[in-house]
Amino acid sequence: MTLTRSLLYTLLMTLSTCSQSILTIPGHAHNDYEHEIPLFQAIENGFISVEADVHLINNELFVSHDAPAELNPEKTLEALYLKPLKQIIESNEGEIYKRYGGDFYLFVDVKTEANATYEKLKQILEKYKEILSSADGEKFNKKNVTIVLSGNRAIDKVLNDDHKLIFLDGRPQDLEKNVSSIYMPVISENYNKYLTWKGEGGIDTLEKEKFLTLVSQTHQQGKKLRLWASPENERVWTFLLENGANLINTDKLIEFNAFMMR
Repeated sequence: MTLTRSLLYTLLMTLSTCSQSILTIPGHAHNDYEHEIPLFQAIENGFISVEADVHLINNELFVSHDAPAELNPEKTLEALYLKPLKQIIESNEGEIYKRYGGDFYLFVDVKTEANATYEKLKQILEKYKEILSSADGEKFNKKNVTIVLSGNRAIDKVLNDDHKLIFLDGRPQDLEKNVSSIYMPVISENYNKYLTWKGEGGIDTLEKEKFLTLVSQTHQQGKKLRLWASPENERVWTFLLENGANLINTDKLIEFNAFMMR
């Protein structure tokens, strides 16, 4: 759905009015841009993390899972996420959620060449730095939104930048490097590399031990854990939450919210 000026105003006013009653939940809105109203539905359901796939085309970052056939200026990272986030914060007394002091992540999943996309992303983010977390050396400056780079990650560029507006979505193999949790706050991996369990019957003991080892290694470094492609059902969600997953990757925003609110 295109966010027209009147619709955006209505959404902003609605969120501002009801934000005091929104309870945050450890949800990661996977492929958030595919929902009818990107970003706003995730926030309405209390999610603390959203994900947007981006393609660098004609010096602009377009949001789409695959390379878009049509270059719609209303479907850029700025139009769908950065501008609305800034407006939400400005209309909501400087917050996304009232009385929420935790992290809010915007995962930018890069689908095009890593270095060029990273440089363009940095350029765009400079316009929104007043709402974005940053780091100068080991000093982390927490703001409303933390940008997390996923997909084709320009890892060396992120780590070598003295002033950071972009942080890294790590992989289990990155744990061996012991990168600071300031620079790499999250470790993400495909659920199916650790677990074959779909929520029925029992869990294989060796698979569970392998998963718990990953949880332990991730948390020892002060990082959060997210598994993508996890089965979308309550038994799996319960297992993940009870055993240390910090962000639940899901396309089912309303269902996960209802599950968490019980």
